[in-house]
Amino acid sequence: MPPTQVTNAACIRVLAIDDHPVFLEGLVLSLRRQPDITVVGQSVDGEDAISLWSKHRPDVTLLDREMWGLDGIETLRRLRRLHPGACVLMLTASERREDIVAALEAGAAGYVTKHARYDEIVAAIRRVHSGRKTLDTIATRRLAVDPPSGPLTPREMDVIVLLKNGLTYAEIGRRLSIGERTARTHVVNIQEKLGAANNAQAIARAFELGLLRPLAPPPS
Repeated sequence: MPPTQVTNAACIRVLAIDDHPVFLEGLVLSLRRQPDITVVGQSVDGEDAISLWSKHRPDVTLLDREMWGLDGIETLRRLRRLHPGACVLMLTASERREDIVAALEAGAAGYVTKHARYDEIVAAIRRVHSGRKTLDTIATRRLAVDPPSGPLTPREMDVIVLLKNGLTYAEIGRRLSIGERTARTHVVNIQEKLGAANNAQAIARAFELGLLRPLAPPPS
């Protein structure tokens, strides 16, 4: 019998979704040993994850990338469209850069690979529950090498670099030989692609995705 859990409002309510039953059962057993975590549901199916989220309203959802039928990224997209406040931590065997970027673009609060120890997974759950983004060592290393060219176009990359360097729309327009209105349009498109509500969030998201690096030089 698993240890008795604390069942008060201080507990982090977790939904676990993974199509490997043995891994899922081991994960759930480990989580149930944590005094501040309550597992409110589990499933091996992406479609089921959405209905379970609506039923239980978990604080954190653990979601695998590779699943039969509806995969983890599409599950995440649909879940976030229905419930924008859903906090999802990707927990997956995939170390592919494109999967990490796709998960972050879709709104994942963090990305942890299955090479992590159970205590590292528990720590990641607590971090995302507290509102902090989290990437494990492998995901961080994947994003740090050869920054991806997308989802922004080369011109949008020029704009966000200048925006990060503190230039106004008018200054960006003059630097890139475009109109101020065109510069504003580029910024709106950047915000939409990165899922950002304002310029500061767009810049932060670009750093998270590896699109921006500290001290990146402005285009000449």
